[in-house]
Amino acid sequence: MPPPPLAANKSPYDIERQQTIPEGAAINIYRTNTRQSTARVYDSRSMRRTSTNASRASQKAVRDPNFDVNLPYRTLTVDANLAEYTSAVSGGAIETGVGADGVPYTMVAFEPNDPDNPKNWTRLKKWWITMVVAVTCLVVALCSSVITPGIQGVVDEFNVSREVALLSITVFVVGFGVGPLAFAPLSEIYGRQVVYVSTMALAVIFVIPCAVAKNVATLMVCRAIDGIAFSAPMTLVGGTLADCWKTEERGVPMAAFSAAPFVGPALGPLIGGYLYDGKGWRWLYWIQLILAGFVWIMMTFTVPETYAPTILARRAKKLSKQTGLRYITEQDLDLRPFSERLINFLIRPIQLLFVELIVFLIAVYMSVLYGLLYMLFIAYPIVYRDGKGWSAGKTGLMFLPLAAGVVASALCATFVNNDYIRRCAKFNGNPPAEVRLIPMMVSCWLIPIGMFIFAWSSYPHVSWAGPAFAGFPVGFGFIFLYNSANNYLVDSYQHQAASALAAKTCLRSFWGAATVLFTAQMYNKLGYQWASSLLAFIALACCGIPFLFYFYGAKIRAKSKYAYGGESIEDGEKPSDGGH
Repeated sequence: MPPPPLAANKSPYDIERQQTIPEGAAINIYRTNTRQSTARVYDSRSMRRTSTNASRASQKAVRDPNFDVNLPYRTLTVDANLAEYTSAVSGGAIETGVGADGVPYTMVAFEPNDPDNPKNWTRLKKWWITMVVAVTCLVVALCSSVITPGIQGVVDEFNVSREVALLSITVFVVGFGVGPLAFAPLSEIYGRQVVYVSTMALAVIFVIPCAVAKNVATLMVCRAIDGIAFSAPMTLVGGTLADCWKTEERGVPMAAFSAAPFVGPALGPLIGGYLYDGKGWRWLYWIQLILAGFVWIMMTFTVPETYAPTILARRAKKLSKQTGLRYITEQDLDLRPFSERLINFLIRPIQLLFVELIVFLIAVYMSVLYGLLYMLFIAYPIVYRDGKGWSAGKTGLMFLPLAAGVVASALCATFVNNDYIRRCAKFNGNPPAEVRLIPMMVSCWLIPIGMFIFAWSSYPHVSWAGPAFAGFPVGFGFIFLYNSANNYLVDSYQHQAASALAAKTCLRSFWGAATVLFTAQMYNKLGYQWASSLLAFIALACCGIPFLFYFYGAKIRAKSKYAYGGESIEDGEKPSDGGH
């Protein structure tokens, strides 16, 4: 039974005295918990956590049926009552107790139909937020590639080599990999909105020195800062959508978001090409200022905080100030020590990357794809500008089939999700993680097919259509591969999923940043056909990765220290329940 609402004339302590539970009783979502001493609770929890860790060393982790990747598992202890963030409780009090100083407290929660709960907001409001954050993500991604047509302008003005000029792309993409290591944990502590607004403001400010740079050093330093700052929206957008939409409603909003990081880079050379032809390379930065400034204004003034822990923390602070009583959240009771949080945020991704075969190979595959995307930004100008003598603007038009492929695959996302739901029924609603790989196993072939077409139709005397339309299967495959990879990592590692995704993002960004520095040399050395064929062969080799994990993933997870294990595709067993 849910706890009764807090009466206007009763304090939380009155309720606590009425519903006393024997000391040591487990916290239940619909039961208040009497904590006779916070210090004693912490001591007992420390011992329990030690024993839990010890048992984990000897027992295999099992699947958590209530797992939600957006909950603060890395910030709170393993015994935290996360139902505070996922449940609606009449009266808005999920737990009461007494602190070490003898002062009673009430742990706040959302009430049924609570207007402060993002999942209860109107569809119009949720769709507005979805569109704003998706457009923000698109603009950020566009900023990474819009400068590619103007690289020669930087070379000419600052009298530097082409490789030095290309560093303006490299340092930006490196920032995409470094930034999430800081912004993801900061969003768990301070909320999403403050991170969005502050980082976007910083990014907008540092676009200006790029546009007016008097030397190449200024350009590189400010591009690096922009890359780090712009990485925040790319990191947080998925969480924002999950905050607002219920699981069964997320299909279309997530499809809109998943297309943005790939459509943006594809549109960058088109917009940048015509701007460079007409206005010069500096306008490639002024357009970033205009677009980024616009989305910063929209984000600042129209998108409220959506992260449940932050919303409830603000409510607790407000109630405490208004009533003089103590209202708290789980972050006040069960926050991990700073050293543990530091390990989870910075050390754990590195551990997973180098000791977990699943994380390593998936990260390598995604790095190959990400690198391929940025290599195309160099390859298309080589084929069309150098080979056919086209202008930068006209060359940018050749990226449209790539963008069309991305949009087409996003439109198919709902069908893929429905297929997954149908397959879940065969496993009593708890399928093995490897079911997530089926779209990857189908779409992985599209990348090498597209690249082979690009390779052998790129002769200067052959029609422009071949290399251009080769981008369609490549773009179509990107989203299916990325979404499947992310879902597989989340389902395999659950409470370590955020660290696994951070490891993948870091490796792919560093590789993507490096590829732009040697792509031109590779094409000059191997020729258009064999350079592109090399990329196709690498993508073809990676096609074996999803098949490897589909058939052997369960066995690999069973031997893993961090992944949960047990069920497999063949046996269809229903996994045991497990807590976080």
